Amino acid sequence: MRIIAGLAKGRNIAAVAGATRPTSDRAREALFSTLASEFGDFAGLHILDLYAGTGAIALESLSRGAEIVHAVEKDEQAQKSITANFESIKTALCPGSFHLFGMSVHRFLQDRATVPYHFIYIDPPYDVEDIDVIENLIQLREGGFLHPQALIAVERNSRVKEISWPDGYQALREKNYGQATIFYGVPAEL
Repeated sequence: MRIIAGLAKGRNIAAVAGATRPTSDRAREALFSTLASEFGDFAGLHILDLYAGTGAIALESLSRGAEIVHAVEKDEQAQKSITANFESIKTALCPGSFHLFGMSVHRFLQDRATVPYHFIYIDPPYDVEDIDVIENLIQLREGGFLHPQALIAVERNSRVKEISWPDGYQALREKNYGQATIFYGVPAEL
């Protein structure tokens, strides 16, 4: 795996076997195409990568110029990998700030947000129940994590036919990439 675009383009990203299920290059390219069409330039964007795994989404966002990038990952081996991956790209002089929160997503979302996020990527292990994903979405809304023009993307196993967006969200579309489907939504109102 590697960074697709931006200042750190071409830099390799390491993954921890068994601890992570990285988003495929094809799905990441499509995801960032969607983000570019929604937001244009990444400058000034605040990005939140939940269940960060390798940190590929967070680090790609940083490489493309996002202002604030936060990643949340509880697995210690994955945390070490994310830290190593960040160290390998920070020499590319990516201008934004990056922080890894080494804790569960549920714990992270219990506190109020310090900043609202323009883009939130939720990519839990496929064995995480849909009800837990819905709870994450509720916590994001109630905790002040959503910018009024936020875009939320939830990656799930393609066997999941749809996700149930809770009150306060509007489903936009879904895209299938082999074993993964990414569901996009926005706040219905804030």
